[in-house]
Amino acid sequence: MGCFSSKKTKYTPGYEEPTVLASETSFSVSEVEALYELFKKLSRSIIDDGLIHKEEFQFALFRNRNKKNLFVDRIFDLFDIKRNGVVDFGEFVRSLSIFHPDAPVSEKIAFAFKLYDLRQTGFIERDELKEMVVALLHESDLILSEDYVETIVDKTYTDADTKGDGRIDQEEWKEFVLKNPSLIKNMTLPYLKDITLAFPSFVLNSEVPDSEV
Repeated sequence: MGCFSSKKTKYTPGYEEPTVLASETSFSVSEVEALYELFKKLSRSIIDDGLIHKEEFQFALFRNRNKKNLFVDRIFDLFDIKRNGVVDFGEFVRSLSIFHPDAPVSEKIAFAFKLYDLRQTGFIERDELKEMVVALLHESDLILSEDYVETIVDKTYTDADTKGDGRIDQEEWKEFVLKNPSLIKNMTLPYLKDITLAFPSFVLNSEVPDSEV
């Protein structure tokens, strides 16, 4: 029994070979390997089962697992490609790849569209846009008046809904974002380009007190 004890070959659920994931994403093989180490830490931070649950996801991104937030919910839902309530390693890498500086802008625009299309109708409607604007402001701890939020939403809709049918389709969204690239600024995480260097400082530093786990 002892001769294999030093070799750990037990991988997390949904594990895929780095070479496969590198060929399908913007990451190199070494970056995927670094992401696996990160994934293992995140997937064990609250529930030690090798999968990322929403609480772990929220804590990793926002250092808070108790505050309900629409923005976090939508990001998690989009990472959860299999729609089974957890994120496995393959889903983690494929979804994170969209945030890579080298990922195609078209992928970032499409991801952002899905983010705002709360009811998954294929259109961004005014109330969906308002919900996301409020959620993003809340996440940034910005308190704006109802009137100001309405002004932001109205201006966005006036500029984006070029067909004037009261909803923003994918084509309109793409044109609008290309004219206003700051809208997808948060779709790029610069440190992913050097994940093998940035990795140590990005990983959770055991910030959850034992009493909370």
